Amino acid sequence: MDDQETLLKQVFGESSDSDSDDCEQPQQHENRSENFGQTPSWLRIKEINGLYLCVDFLSPQHQSSLLSAIQNEGWFTDASHNQAMRFGDLPTWATKLSDSIREAVLLSGNDLATCDGDKEVCPLPSDLLWREPLFDQLIVNVYQPGEGICAHVDLMCFDDGIAIVSLESSCVMHFTRVREASSTGERGIEDPPAKKVPVYLTPGSLVVMSGEARYHWKHEISRKPGFQIWEGKELNQKRRISITLRKLCRVE
Repeated sequence: MDDQETLLKQVFGESSDSDSDDCEQPQQHENRSENFGQTPSWLRIKEINGLYLCVDFLSPQHQSSLLSAIQNEGWFTDASHNQAMRFGDLPTWATKLSDSIREAVLLSGNDLATCDGDKEVCPLPSDLLWREPLFDQLIVNVYQPGEGICAHVDLMCFDDGIAIVSLESSCVMHFTRVREASSTGERGIEDPPAKKVPVYLTPGSLVVMSGEARYHWKHEISRKPGFQIWEGKELNQKRRISITLRKLCRVE
């Protein structure tokens, strides 16, 4: 409990010595307005256990600040550079982004007791939410129009609990369950194509994967015809930047 109180203070700030709830509420409301513009709302992707989407994670102002911070890093001055990776000590803006993710989970509408008791109603189970640091590995990818990423499960050197923040252009990320060995066992006879679960990622949105979503589902951004369509309309693809935050597994 002491660790939880310490982390809450880091996220929300020190509370007043007064016992009145009225004294604590304004400070929490101020943090929500600064980081999110409104209390973030979460959508559980019902087909996939452990997959949550927060559409309104970042306010337009926060998105703009993040883009400026990434530009100031100087990682993508050369057009041939489209990915930057950092391990261990992350840039200050990435650490603040990690804090915002924890705050968004705490403001998800589920109290902490609920998150502790039922992993299926909280974007991150408590053993992940309260680890320190929450993330220590960063990838920033720049996708130009027509570019995507093949279906994959993140490497096992990374712990459970992965967060992806989208900036600039929208896209559709497809999730496909990892297939075991063929159920037919016969050559030349393939199982039916695996069902793809589409998730619409808008600028400022956050995807969190844990448990089954992290280990048993592949995710991809396909640029094949017919895959970047949402609600019957082809998306107008422009440059998209993604920020992926992960935690390295501890080496025993």
